[in-house]
Amino acid sequence: MIEGIFVDGLIFAIMVIGILITFRILDFPDMTCDGSLAAGAAVAAMSITGGWGIGVGLLLAFFVGVAAGTVTAIIHTKLKVPGLLAGILTMTMLYSINLRILGNRANVPLLRIETLYTLLPRIFSFLSPEWAALTGTFLALIILKVIIDVFFRTDLGLALGAMGSNEQMIISQGMNPDVLKMIGIGLANGLIALSGGLLAQYQGFADANLGQGMLVQGLAAIMIGDFLFSSNKISFITLRVVIGALIYKALMFFGRKYGYLVGITPNDFKLLTGLLVIASLLIAKTRSQASSSGARKRALLRNKRKHAAEVQRQEENTHA
Repeated sequence: MIEGIFVDGLIFAIMVIGILITFRILDFPDMTCDGSLAAGAAVAAMSITGGWGIGVGLLLAFFVGVAAGTVTAIIHTKLKVPGLLAGILTMTMLYSINLRILGNRANVPLLRIETLYTLLPRIFSFLSPEWAALTGTFLALIILKVIIDVFFRTDLGLALGAMGSNEQMIISQGMNPDVLKMIGIGLANGLIALSGGLLAQYQGFADANLGQGMLVQGLAAIMIGDFLFSSNKISFITLRVVIGALIYKALMFFGRKYGYLVGITPNDFKLLTGLLVIASLLIAKTRSQASSSGARKRALLRNKRKHAAEVQRQEENTHA
């Protein structure tokens, strides 16, 4: 049971890292997520059922996500459509495209077909199937996390982070922010689609509606992670996102299992997730205001002490 929560949370964490790149690092309100996750699941499922293999399926899932993110970036940068609307347009179009990929079906099962999660128990034959799935997913996440951490320490990664903070500075440095947005949003949606490809194999099916509500869930996981510890280092930021994703999935699991005790049903989860995001935003805002207020008080106290010392020095000079 506990292994299943961790596997689900680790796959979910890959998607949340993608959302982190757009919403936190690029400061871009990307709504493509709900469509690109399902697109990754659809492409991976159809590739595997078509006999192309698991590796090719996951690779194609990643690149279909990159393509989806790039389309959003082009709509935003070239057609001058606001980022939020550009993401909604791509997400809407992806729903029809995903149905086409799935052969005009809403759902494609992966039963009795070799997937990553039927292969892992053979690779880690010394472990139980549940622990083999957990070990394989954990290793995949660690590799991806290291790649992302290293990428955001390169010149290109630092430029992406700087653009999210100050786009004018990027322009003054002679770089093209439109190209950077295409790279950043494409990379983010590539990770989201890759997560979809893994999720389809873990759940045993791909569904055109698989991504519904995932954006809000991802934001909730990011907010939970923010409460754990603060750091500006990318390795710690991605780490707290992973932990936040695991905590979120654990909360949802216990809500489904024991929520009936307080009258909560699975139909209430989206409402609870939205309330969790709102509460996290309010707490973060309150904490930020408290921190600013404390900083102002400390600055006033320092000025007061400095002024008192200056007055005392002047008095001593006068008496001398």
